[in-house]
Amino acid sequence: MSLKPHSARPIPAETARVAEAAFPRRNVYMRMRDQFGELYADGTFADLFPARGQPAESPACLALITVMQFAEGLSDRQAADAVRGRIDWKYTLGLDLTDPGFEASVLSEFRQRLLAGQAELRLFETLLQRLREAGLVKPRGRQRTDSTHVLAAIHTLNRLECVGETLRHALNTLAVVAPDWLRRQVPADWFERYGRRFEEYRLPPGRPERYALAEAMGADGVHLLTALYAPETPTWLREVPAVEVLRQVWVQQFAVADAVLRWRTADDLPPASHLICSPYDAEARFSQKRQTTWTGYKVHLTETCDEDLPHLITDVQTTPATQPDSELLPRIQADLAQRDLLPAEQLADAGYVTAEHLVNAQHDHQVALLGPVGLEPSWQAKTPQGVSVATFVMDWDAHRATCPQGQHSALWMPGHDRHGRPVIHIRFAPQTCLNCPQRAHCTQAATAPRTFTIRPQPYHEALQAARQRQTTPDFKTAYAARAGIEGTLSQGIRLSELRRSRYLGLAKTHLQHVITATAINLLRVGAWLADVPLAHTRRSPFAALAPSIT
Repeated sequence: MSLKPHSARPIPAETARVAEAAFPRRNVYMRMRDQFGELYADGTFADLFPARGQPAESPACLALITVMQFAEGLSDRQAADAVRGRIDWKYTLGLDLTDPGFEASVLSEFRQRLLAGQAELRLFETLLQRLREAGLVKPRGRQRTDSTHVLAAIHTLNRLECVGETLRHALNTLAVVAPDWLRRQVPADWFERYGRRFEEYRLPPGRPERYALAEAMGADGVHLLTALYAPETPTWLREVPAVEVLRQVWVQQFAVADAVLRWRTADDLPPASHLICSPYDAEARFSQKRQTTWTGYKVHLTETCDEDLPHLITDVQTTPATQPDSELLPRIQADLAQRDLLPAEQLADAGYVTAEHLVNAQHDHQVALLGPVGLEPSWQAKTPQGVSVATFVMDWDAHRATCPQGQHSALWMPGHDRHGRPVIHIRFAPQTCLNCPQRAHCTQAATAPRTFTIRPQPYHEALQAARQRQTTPDFKTAYAARAGIEGTLSQGIRLSELRRSRYLGLAKTHLQHVITATAINLLRVGAWLADVPLAHTRRSPFAALAPSIT
Protein backbone atom coordinates (compact mmCIF):
# COMPACT_ATOMS: atom_id res chain seq x y z
CA MET A 1 0.00 0.00 0.00
CA SER A 2 1.39 3.41 -0.98
CA LEU A 3 0.49 6.76 0.54
CA LYS A 4 -0.97 9.52 -1.60
CA PRO A 5 -1.23 12.39 0.89
CA HIS A 6 -4.53 14.25 0.91
CA SER A 7 -4.84 17.96 1.50
CA ALA A 8 -7.02 19.31 4.29
CA ARG A 9 -10.54 17.86 4.34
CA PRO A 10 -13.21 20.48 4.93
CA ILE A 11 -16.44 19.17 6.41
CA PRO A 12 -18.94 18.60 3.57
CA ALA A 13 -21.88 21.00 3.77
CA GLU A 14 -24.51 18.27 3.92
CA THR A 15 -22.58 16.39 6.63
CA ALA A 16 -22.31 19.60 8.67
CA ARG A 17 -26.02 20.38 8.26
CA VAL A 18 -27.18 16.94 9.37
CA ALA A 19 -24.67 16.70 12.24
CA GLU A 20 -25.59 20.13 13.61
CA ALA A 21 -29.26 19.19 13.49
CA ALA A 22 -28.59 15.92 15.30
CA PHE A 23 -26.12 17.43 17.80
CA PRO A 24 -27.10 21.09 18.36
CA ARG A 25 -24.85 21.24 21.43
CA ARG A 26 -22.07 19.30 19.76
CA ASN A 27 -20.38 16.28 21.34
CA VAL A 28 -16.78 15.75 22.35
CA TYR A 29 -15.56 14.78 18.87
CA MET A 30 -17.36 17.64 17.13
CA ARG A 31 -16.05 20.16 19.65
CA MET A 32 -12.49 18.94 19.10
CA ARG A 33 -12.93 19.26 15.32
CA ASP A 34 -14.38 22.77 15.67
CA GLN A 35 -11.63 23.91 18.03
CA PHE A 36 -8.54 22.27 16.51
CA GLY A 37 -9.52 21.36 12.97
CA GLU A 38 -7.91 18.15 11.71
CA LEU A 39 -5.84 16.67 14.54
CA TYR A 40 -3.64 14.55 12.27
CA ALA A 41 -2.15 15.01 8.80
CA ASP A 42 -1.27 12.33 6.26
CA GLY A 43 2.29 13.64 6.03
CA THR A 44 2.88 12.73 9.68
CA PHE A 45 2.79 9.05 8.70
CA ALA A 46 4.45 9.26 5.26
CA ASP A 47 7.54 7.30 6.33
CA LEU A 48 5.39 4.27 7.24
CA PHE A 49 4.24 3.70 3.65
CA PRO A 50 6.16 2.75 0.48
CA ALA A 51 6.32 5.08 -2.48
CA ARG A 52 4.62 2.62 -4.84
CA GLY A 53 1.61 0.38 -4.68
CA GLN A 54 -2.14 0.55 -4.34
CA PRO A 55 -3.26 3.77 -2.60
CA ALA A 56 -3.79 3.31 1.12
CA GLU A 57 -6.58 4.69 3.27
CA SER A 58 -5.75 8.10 4.70
CA PRO A 59 -3.51 7.49 7.76
CA ALA A 60 -4.71 10.79 9.25
CA CYS A 61 -8.26 9.42 9.25
CA LEU A 62 -7.12 6.03 10.52
CA ALA A 63 -5.20 7.67 13.36
CA LEU A 64 -8.22 9.65 14.54
CA ILE A 65 -10.52 6.65 14.09
CA THR A 66 -8.13 4.56 16.21
CA VAL A 67 -8.19 7.16 18.99
CA MET A 68 -12.00 7.39 18.92
CA GLN A 69 -12.20 3.60 18.82
CA PHE A 70 -10.22 3.37 22.05
CA ALA A 71 -12.18 6.25 23.57
CA GLU A 72 -15.29 4.05 23.35
CA GLY A 73 -13.70 0.62 23.78
CA LEU A 74 -14.80 -0.55 20.33
CA SER A 75 -13.53 -3.53 18.37
CA ASP A 76 -12.13 -3.00 14.87
CA ARG A 77 -15.39 -4.12 13.32
CA GLN A 78 -17.47 -1.82 15.54
CA ALA A 79 -15.17 1.12 14.73
CA ALA A 80 -15.48 0.45 10.99
CA ASP A 81 -19.29 0.35 11.37
CA ALA A 82 -19.19 3.64 13.29
CA VAL A 83 -17.34 5.29 10.37
CA ARG A 84 -20.07 4.12 8.00
CA GLY A 85 -23.06 4.85 10.20
CA ARG A 86 -22.43 7.59 12.77
CA ILE A 87 -22.97 11.20 11.83
CA ASP A 88 -20.70 12.62 14.54
CA TRP A 89 -17.80 10.46 13.29
CA LYS A 90 -18.35 11.56 9.69
CA TYR A 91 -18.39 15.19 10.82
CA THR A 92 -15.16 14.79 12.80
CA LEU A 93 -13.44 12.94 9.95
CA GLY A 94 -14.73 15.30 7.24
CA LEU A 95 -16.50 12.53 5.30
CA ASP A 96 -19.56 12.61 3.05
CA LEU A 97 -22.71 11.09 4.45
CA THR A 98 -22.52 8.47 1.70
CA ASP A 99 -18.89 7.51 2.38
CA PRO A 100 -18.82 3.67 2.50
CA GLY A 101 -15.90 3.42 4.91
CA PHE A 102 -13.44 0.52 4.73
CA GLU A 103 -12.83 -3.04 5.86
CA ALA A 104 -12.19 -3.49 9.59
CA SER A 105 -8.84 -5.19 8.93
CA VAL A 106 -7.41 -1.83 7.79
CA LEU A 107 -7.27 -0.68 11.42
CA SER A 108 -5.21 -3.71 12.44
CA GLU A 109 -2.88 -3.12 9.51
CA PHE A 110 -2.45 0.50 10.56
CA ARG A 111 -1.45 -0.52 14.09
CA GLN A 112 1.02 -2.99 12.60
CA ARG A 113 2.57 -0.18 10.57
CA LEU A 114 2.97 1.90 13.72
CA LEU A 115 4.78 -0.96 15.43
CA ALA A 116 6.92 -1.87 12.43
CA GLY A 117 7.98 1.75 12.02
CA GLN A 118 8.62 2.19 15.77
CA ALA A 119 6.01 4.94 15.63
CA GLU A 120 3.79 3.75 18.47
CA LEU A 121 4.05 7.15 20.20
CA ARG A 122 3.17 9.21 17.14
CA LEU A 123 -0.57 9.44 17.77
CA PHE A 124 0.01 10.36 21.41
CA GLU A 125 2.76 12.93 20.85
CA THR A 126 1.09 14.59 17.86
CA LEU A 127 -2.10 15.26 19.81
CA LEU A 128 -0.18 16.32 22.91
CA GLN A 129 1.87 18.78 20.87
CA ARG A 130 -1.32 20.32 19.44
CA LEU A 131 -2.72 20.71 22.95
CA ARG A 132 0.54 22.15 24.17
CA GLU A 133 0.56 24.74 21.40
CA ALA A 134 -2.96 25.67 22.50
CA GLY A 135 -1.65 26.42 25.99
CA LEU A 136 -3.32 23.46 27.68
CA VAL A 137 -0.07 22.07 29.13
CA LYS A 138 1.62 24.44 31.55
CA PRO A 139 5.43 24.62 31.28
CA ARG A 140 7.04 23.48 34.51
CA GLY A 141 3.71 22.85 36.17
CA ARG A 142 2.78 20.01 38.48
CA GLN A 143 2.45 16.37 37.43
CA ARG A 144 1.75 13.06 39.14
CA THR A 145 2.77 9.48 38.38
CA ASP A 146 1.36 6.08 39.28
CA SER A 147 1.23 2.52 37.94
CA THR A 148 -1.17 -0.39 37.84
CA HIS A 149 -0.98 -4.05 36.92
CA VAL A 150 -1.91 -5.38 33.47
CA LEU A 151 -3.07 -8.93 32.83
CA ALA A 152 -1.58 -10.55 29.74
CA ALA A 153 -3.97 -11.94 27.11
CA ILE A 154 -3.23 -15.53 28.12
CA HIS A 155 -4.51 -18.22 30.46
CA THR A 156 -2.58 -18.59 33.69
CA LEU A 157 -0.71 -21.90 33.55
CA ASN A 158 0.94 -23.94 36.26
CA ARG A 159 4.43 -25.30 35.60
CA LEU A 160 3.29 -28.62 34.16
CA GLU A 161 0.73 -26.96 31.90
CA CYS A 162 3.36 -24.45 30.75
CA VAL A 163 5.80 -27.20 29.76
CA GLY A 164 3.14 -29.21 27.94
CA GLU A 165 1.73 -26.17 26.14
CA THR A 166 5.21 -24.98 25.17
CA LEU A 167 5.99 -28.27 23.43
CA ARG A 168 2.50 -28.39 21.89
CA HIS A 169 2.88 -24.80 20.64
CA ALA A 170 6.22 -25.61 19.03
CA LEU A 171 4.74 -28.71 17.36
CA ASN A 172 1.74 -26.77 16.05
CA THR A 173 4.00 -24.05 14.65
CA LEU A 174 6.36 -26.54 12.99
CA ALA A 175 3.36 -28.40 11.56
CA VAL A 176 2.50 -25.22 9.67
CA VAL A 177 5.96 -24.12 8.51
CA ALA A 178 7.64 -27.54 7.99
CA PRO A 179 5.03 -30.33 8.04
CA ASP A 180 7.05 -32.86 6.04
CA TRP A 181 10.14 -32.44 8.23
CA LEU A 182 8.08 -32.73 11.43
CA ARG A 183 6.25 -35.85 10.30
CA ARG A 184 9.58 -37.66 9.99
CA GLN A 185 10.69 -36.68 13.51
CA VAL A 186 7.78 -37.41 15.84
CA PRO A 187 6.76 -40.84 17.22
CA ALA A 188 3.16 -41.94 16.68
CA ASP A 189 2.19 -41.59 20.36
CA TRP A 190 2.96 -37.86 20.29
CA PHE A 191 -0.20 -37.22 18.29
CA GLU A 192 -2.28 -38.49 21.20
CA ARG A 193 -0.17 -36.83 23.88
CA TYR A 194 0.14 -33.38 22.31
CA GLY A 195 -2.98 -33.23 20.15
CA ARG A 196 -5.08 -31.40 22.80
CA ARG A 197 -4.50 -28.59 25.27
CA PHE A 198 -2.92 -29.42 28.62
CA GLU A 199 -5.47 -28.48 31.25
CA GLU A 200 -5.43 -29.01 34.99
CA TYR A 201 -8.31 -31.46 35.17
CA ARG A 202 -6.62 -33.77 32.65
CA LEU A 203 -3.34 -33.94 34.57
CA PRO A 204 -2.59 -36.67 37.15
CA PRO A 205 -3.41 -35.59 40.73
CA GLY A 206 -0.45 -37.14 42.56
CA ARG A 207 2.98 -35.53 42.80
CA PRO A 208 4.97 -38.64 41.75
CA GLU A 209 2.76 -39.05 38.68
CA ARG A 210 3.15 -35.38 37.80
CA TYR A 211 6.93 -35.57 38.11
CA ALA A 212 6.94 -38.64 35.88
CA LEU A 213 4.80 -36.87 33.27
CA ALA A 214 7.00 -33.76 33.42
CA GLU A 215 10.17 -35.75 32.85
CA ALA A 216 8.53 -37.72 30.01
CA MET A 217 7.62 -34.42 28.33
CA GLY A 218 11.12 -33.18 29.06
CA ALA A 219 12.59 -36.15 27.21
CA ASP A 220 10.23 -35.50 24.29
CA GLY A 221 11.31 -31.87 24.16
CA VAL A 222 14.98 -32.86 24.17
CA HIS A 223 14.26 -35.29 21.32
CA LEU A 224 12.69 -32.50 19.24
CA LEU A 225 15.41 -29.95 20.05
CA THR A 226 18.11 -32.48 19.17
CA ALA A 227 16.50 -33.02 15.79
CA LEU A 228 16.14 -29.26 15.25
CA TYR A 229 19.80 -28.59 16.01
CA ALA A 230 21.11 -31.53 13.95
CA PRO A 231 23.57 -30.48 11.18
CA GLU A 232 21.29 -31.72 8.41
CA THR A 233 18.28 -29.71 9.66
CA PRO A 234 17.64 -26.39 7.84
CA THR A 235 19.03 -23.56 9.96
CA TRP A 236 15.94 -21.40 9.61
CA LEU A 237 13.87 -23.87 11.63
CA ARG A 238 15.90 -23.00 14.76
CA GLU A 239 15.00 -19.35 14.26
CA VAL A 240 11.26 -19.95 14.48
CA PRO A 241 10.11 -18.01 17.62
CA ALA A 242 8.19 -21.00 19.03
CA VAL A 243 11.36 -23.12 18.82
CA GLU A 244 13.41 -20.51 20.69
CA VAL A 245 10.72 -20.33 23.39
CA LEU A 246 10.85 -24.14 23.65
CA ARG A 247 14.62 -24.04 24.12
CA GLN A 248 14.41 -21.36 26.83
CA VAL A 249 11.59 -23.07 28.73
CA TRP A 250 13.49 -26.38 28.73
CA VAL A 251 16.61 -24.66 30.12
CA GLN A 252 14.48 -23.04 32.85
CA GLN A 253 12.38 -26.07 33.82
CA PHE A 254 14.81 -28.99 33.43
CA ALA A 255 18.35 -29.79 34.53
CA VAL A 256 20.72 -32.62 33.66
CA ALA A 257 22.21 -34.47 36.66
CA ASP A 258 24.44 -37.51 36.11
CA ALA A 259 23.41 -37.58 32.45
CA VAL A 260 19.72 -37.82 33.46
CA LEU A 261 17.14 -35.11 32.68
CA ARG A 262 15.43 -33.96 35.89
CA TRP A 263 12.45 -31.70 36.59
CA ARG A 264 13.73 -28.71 38.55
CA THR A 265 12.44 -28.12 42.06
CA ALA A 266 10.72 -24.80 42.80
CA ASP A 267 13.76 -23.36 44.59
CA ASP A 268 15.97 -24.18 41.59
CA LEU A 269 13.95 -22.11 39.11
CA PRO A 270 15.24 -18.80 37.70
CA PRO A 271 13.88 -15.56 39.19
CA ALA A 272 10.41 -14.41 38.18
CA SER A 273 11.89 -11.64 36.03
CA HIS A 274 13.29 -14.31 33.66
CA LEU A 275 10.81 -17.17 34.04
CA ILE A 276 8.56 -17.70 31.01
CA CYS A 277 4.99 -18.31 32.17
CA SER A 278 3.31 -19.10 28.85
CA PRO A 279 4.59 -19.95 25.36
CA TYR A 280 1.88 -17.76 23.84
CA ASP A 281 3.30 -14.58 25.41
CA ALA A 282 6.91 -15.20 26.34
CA GLU A 283 7.34 -11.63 27.66
CA ALA A 284 4.58 -11.83 30.29
CA ARG A 285 5.89 -12.28 33.83
CA PHE A 286 4.37 -13.33 37.15
CA SER A 287 4.42 -10.73 39.91
CA GLN A 288 2.84 -9.92 43.24
CA LYS A 289 2.07 -6.61 44.94
CA ARG A 290 0.65 -6.99 48.40
CA GLN A 291 -2.39 -9.29 47.96
CA THR A 292 -2.57 -8.92 44.17
CA THR A 293 -0.92 -11.54 41.96
CA TRP A 294 -0.95 -11.48 38.18
CA THR A 295 0.89 -12.56 35.03
CA GLY A 296 1.52 -9.80 32.54
CA TYR A 297 2.85 -6.27 32.64
CA LYS A 298 2.68 -2.87 34.38
CA VAL A 299 1.66 0.47 32.95
CA HIS A 300 2.95 3.78 34.35
CA LEU A 301 1.02 6.97 33.61
CA THR A 302 2.16 10.54 34.26
CA GLU A 303 -0.33 13.39 33.96
CA THR A 304 -0.56 17.11 34.61
CA CYS A 305 -2.58 18.20 37.65
CA ASP A 306 -2.66 21.98 37.47
CA GLU A 307 -5.98 23.26 38.78
CA ASP A 308 -6.74 25.74 35.97
CA LEU A 309 -6.17 23.36 33.04
CA PRO A 310 -7.38 19.92 31.89
CA HIS A 311 -5.43 17.03 33.36
CA LEU A 312 -3.55 15.54 30.41
CA ILE A 313 -1.37 12.42 30.28
CA THR A 314 2.19 13.37 29.33
CA ASP A 315 4.01 10.04 29.53
CA VAL A 316 3.18 6.33 29.17
CA GLN A 317 5.52 3.47 30.08
CA THR A 318 4.79 -0.26 29.82
CA THR A 319 7.14 -2.68 31.55
CA PRO A 320 7.34 -6.34 32.57
CA ALA A 321 5.35 -6.99 35.73
CA THR A 322 8.48 -7.68 37.78
CA GLN A 323 10.22 -4.35 37.14
CA PRO A 324 10.11 -2.18 40.29
CA ASP A 325 8.46 1.24 40.11
CA SER A 326 11.62 2.90 41.40
CA GLU A 327 13.52 1.88 38.25
CA LEU A 328 11.05 3.73 36.03
CA LEU A 329 11.26 7.24 37.47
CA PRO A 330 14.60 8.15 35.79
CA ARG A 331 13.26 6.91 32.43
CA ILE A 332 10.02 8.86 32.87
CA GLN A 333 11.87 12.07 33.69
CA ALA A 334 14.34 11.56 30.84
CA ASP A 335 11.49 11.11 28.36
CA LEU A 336 9.72 14.20 29.68
CA ALA A 337 12.97 16.17 29.43
CA GLN A 338 13.52 15.04 25.83
CA ARG A 339 10.07 16.37 24.91
CA ASP A 340 10.46 19.52 27.05
CA LEU A 341 7.55 18.49 29.29
CA LEU A 342 9.27 18.30 32.66
CA PRO A 343 7.24 19.57 35.63
CA ALA A 344 8.53 21.71 38.45
CA GLU A 345 6.97 19.28 40.94
CA GLN A 346 6.24 15.60 40.49
CA LEU A 347 4.00 13.68 42.87
CA ALA A 348 4.56 9.93 43.21
CA ASP A 349 3.90 7.20 45.73
CA ALA A 350 6.50 5.50 47.90
CA GLY A 351 7.35 2.92 45.21
CA TYR A 352 9.00 5.62 43.09
CA VAL A 353 10.71 7.66 45.80
CA THR A 354 14.27 6.81 46.82
CA ALA A 355 17.14 8.86 48.16
CA GLU A 356 18.82 8.76 44.75
CA HIS A 357 15.71 9.96 42.98
CA LEU A 358 15.18 12.81 45.44
CA VAL A 359 18.68 14.07 44.72
CA ASN A 360 18.95 13.28 41.01
CA ALA A 361 15.53 14.65 40.08
CA GLN A 362 16.51 18.02 41.53
CA HIS A 363 20.10 17.98 40.29
CA ASP A 364 19.54 16.65 36.76
CA HIS A 365 16.11 18.04 35.91
CA GLN A 366 15.29 20.68 38.55
CA VAL A 367 12.21 18.65 39.51
CA ALA A 368 11.02 18.59 43.12
CA LEU A 369 9.99 14.99 43.77
CA LEU A 370 7.21 14.82 46.34
CA GLY A 371 6.26 11.52 47.89
CA PRO A 372 6.59 9.47 51.07
CA VAL A 373 9.89 7.75 51.79
CA GLY A 374 10.44 4.70 53.94
CA LEU A 375 10.92 5.30 57.63
CA GLU A 376 14.17 4.37 59.32
CA PRO A 377 13.91 0.58 59.79
CA SER A 378 15.94 0.29 63.02
CA TRP A 379 14.32 -0.69 66.29
CA GLN A 380 15.63 2.54 67.81
CA ALA A 381 13.51 4.59 65.39
CA LYS A 382 10.43 2.53 66.32
CA THR A 383 10.95 2.99 70.07
CA PRO A 384 9.67 6.22 71.66
CA GLN A 385 12.93 6.88 73.55
CA GLY A 386 15.22 5.13 71.07
CA VAL A 387 18.36 6.85 69.76
CA SER A 388 17.70 6.77 66.03
CA VAL A 389 20.19 7.67 63.30
CA ALA A 390 18.34 10.95 62.79
CA THR A 391 19.53 12.14 66.22
CA PHE A 392 23.23 11.88 65.26
CA VAL A 393 25.05 14.92 63.88
CA MET A 394 27.26 14.21 60.84
CA ASP A 395 30.47 16.13 60.26
CA TRP A 396 31.02 15.25 56.61
CA ASP A 397 34.33 17.09 56.29
CA ALA A 398 35.85 15.54 59.40
CA HIS A 399 34.29 12.11 58.66
CA ARG A 400 32.80 11.92 62.11
CA ALA A 401 29.40 11.31 63.69
CA THR A 402 28.41 12.79 67.05
CA CYS A 403 25.78 11.09 69.20
CA PRO A 404 23.19 12.96 71.33
CA GLN A 405 25.53 12.50 74.34
CA GLY A 406 28.28 14.46 72.57
CA GLN A 407 30.51 11.42 71.88
CA HIS A 408 32.33 11.10 68.56
CA SER A 409 32.54 8.03 66.33
CA ALA A 410 35.75 6.03 66.09
CA LEU A 411 35.26 4.58 62.59
CA TRP A 412 33.99 6.15 59.36
CA MET A 413 34.41 3.62 56.56
CA PRO A 414 32.97 4.03 53.03
CA GLY A 415 31.69 0.86 51.36
CA HIS A 416 28.80 -0.59 49.40
CA ASP A 417 25.59 -2.34 50.39
CA ARG A 418 24.28 -5.58 48.87
CA HIS A 419 22.72 -3.63 46.00
CA GLY A 420 26.05 -2.04 45.10
CA ARG A 421 25.06 1.42 46.35
CA PRO A 422 27.67 3.52 48.18
CA VAL A 423 27.25 3.64 51.94
CA ILE A 424 29.22 4.70 55.00
CA HIS A 425 29.72 2.35 57.96
CA ILE A 426 29.99 4.17 61.30
CA ARG A 427 31.09 2.68 64.61
CA PHE A 428 31.76 4.12 68.04
CA ALA A 429 34.53 3.01 70.38
CA PRO A 430 33.61 0.25 72.90
CA GLN A 431 34.78 2.30 75.89
CA THR A 432 32.67 5.24 74.71
CA CYS A 433 29.43 3.26 74.68
CA LEU A 434 30.01 0.84 77.55
CA ASN A 435 29.13 3.23 80.39
CA CYS A 436 26.78 5.54 78.45
CA PRO A 437 23.56 6.29 80.41
CA GLN A 438 21.56 5.97 77.16
CA ARG A 439 23.03 2.61 76.17
CA ALA A 440 19.77 0.68 76.68
CA HIS A 441 18.05 3.02 74.21
CA CYS A 442 20.96 3.00 71.75
CA THR A 443 22.12 -0.61 71.31
CA GLN A 444 21.01 -4.08 72.38
CA ALA A 445 24.51 -5.57 72.14
CA ALA A 446 25.93 -6.96 75.37
CA THR A 447 29.33 -5.27 75.11
CA ALA A 448 29.73 -4.09 71.52
CA PRO A 449 29.40 -0.38 70.71
CA ARG A 450 26.76 1.35 68.58
CA THR A 451 27.16 0.88 64.84
CA PHE A 452 25.01 1.99 61.91
CA THR A 453 25.17 2.58 58.16
CA ILE A 454 24.20 5.73 56.29
CA ARG A 455 24.19 6.90 52.69
CA PRO A 456 26.66 9.55 51.42
CA GLN A 457 25.89 13.16 52.33
CA PRO A 458 23.50 14.23 49.50
CA TYR A 459 21.36 11.12 49.86
CA HIS A 460 21.42 11.05 53.66
CA GLU A 461 20.40 14.67 53.96
CA ALA A 462 17.70 14.35 51.30
CA LEU A 463 16.29 11.29 53.06
CA GLN A 464 16.26 12.92 56.48
CA ALA A 465 14.67 16.08 55.09
CA ALA A 466 11.98 14.05 53.29
CA ARG A 467 11.19 12.06 56.44
CA GLN A 468 10.84 15.27 58.40
CA ARG A 469 8.77 16.99 55.70
CA GLN A 470 6.24 14.17 55.35
CA THR A 471 5.15 14.62 58.97
CA THR A 472 3.99 18.20 58.32
CA PRO A 473 0.46 19.35 57.43
CA ASP A 474 1.81 21.17 54.36
CA PHE A 475 3.11 17.90 52.92
CA LYS A 476 -0.22 16.16 53.46
CA THR A 477 -2.07 19.01 51.76
CA ALA A 478 0.27 19.08 48.75
CA TYR A 479 0.50 15.31 48.43
CA ALA A 480 -3.28 14.88 48.48
CA ALA A 481 -3.30 15.89 44.80
CA ARG A 482 -1.52 12.64 43.89
CA ALA A 483 -4.67 10.64 44.62
CA GLY A 484 -6.32 12.13 41.53
CA ILE A 485 -4.39 9.85 39.21
CA GLU A 486 -6.41 6.94 40.56
CA GLY A 487 -9.30 8.43 38.58
CA THR A 488 -7.15 8.36 35.45
CA LEU A 489 -6.38 4.68 35.94
CA SER A 490 -10.09 4.04 36.51
CA GLN A 491 -11.00 5.93 33.34
CA GLY A 492 -8.51 3.89 31.33
CA ILE A 493 -9.88 0.66 32.77
CA ARG A 494 -13.46 1.62 31.89
CA LEU A 495 -12.61 2.93 28.41
CA SER A 496 -10.42 0.19 26.98
CA GLU A 497 -9.58 -2.32 29.71
CA LEU A 498 -6.28 -0.74 30.71
CA ARG A 499 -5.63 -3.64 33.09
CA ARG A 500 -6.18 -6.30 30.41
CA SER A 501 -4.00 -6.50 27.35
CA ARG A 502 -5.85 -6.91 24.08
CA TYR A 503 -2.74 -8.26 22.40
CA LEU A 504 0.24 -10.56 22.92
CA GLY A 505 3.67 -9.15 23.73
CA LEU A 506 5.10 -6.08 25.38
CA ALA A 507 5.27 -3.93 22.22
CA LYS A 508 1.60 -4.40 21.31
CA THR A 509 0.50 -3.96 24.91
CA HIS A 510 2.45 -0.68 25.06
CA LEU A 511 0.74 0.48 21.87
CA GLN A 512 -2.63 -0.25 23.48
CA HIS A 513 -1.68 1.85 26.50
CA VAL A 514 -0.39 4.74 24.38
CA ILE A 515 -3.58 4.88 22.30
CA THR A 516 -5.67 4.63 25.46
CA ALA A 517 -3.80 7.61 26.92
CA THR A 518 -4.35 9.53 23.67
CA ALA A 519 -8.07 8.79 23.84
CA ILE A 520 -8.24 9.97 27.46
CA ASN A 521 -6.54 13.25 26.50
CA LEU A 522 -9.00 13.79 23.65
CA LEU A 523 -12.01 13.15 25.90
CA ARG A 524 -10.67 15.38 28.66
CA VAL A 525 -10.02 18.32 26.38
CA GLY A 526 -13.47 17.89 24.84
CA ALA A 527 -15.02 17.94 28.31
CA TRP A 528 -12.91 20.97 29.28
CA LEU A 529 -14.08 22.87 26.18
CA ALA A 530 -17.67 22.16 27.27
CA ASP A 531 -16.93 23.42 30.82
CA VAL A 532 -17.73 20.03 32.33
CA PRO A 533 -16.43 20.13 35.93
CA LEU A 534 -14.24 17.40 37.36
CA ALA A 535 -16.21 14.74 39.18
CA HIS A 536 -15.80 14.35 42.91
CA THR A 537 -14.88 11.08 44.57
CA ARG A 538 -18.00 8.95 44.80
CA ARG A 539 -19.30 7.87 48.19
CA SER A 540 -21.86 5.22 48.89
CA PRO A 541 -25.18 6.41 50.38
CA PHE A 542 -24.34 4.69 53.65
CA ALA A 543 -20.88 6.28 53.89
CA ALA A 544 -22.42 9.68 53.20
CA LEU A 545 -24.50 9.31 56.37
CA ALA A 546 -21.42 9.11 58.61
CA PRO A 547 -20.89 12.87 59.28
CA SER A 548 -24.54 13.31 60.30
CA ILE A 549 -24.46 10.62 62.98
CA THR A 550 -24.38 12.15 66.47
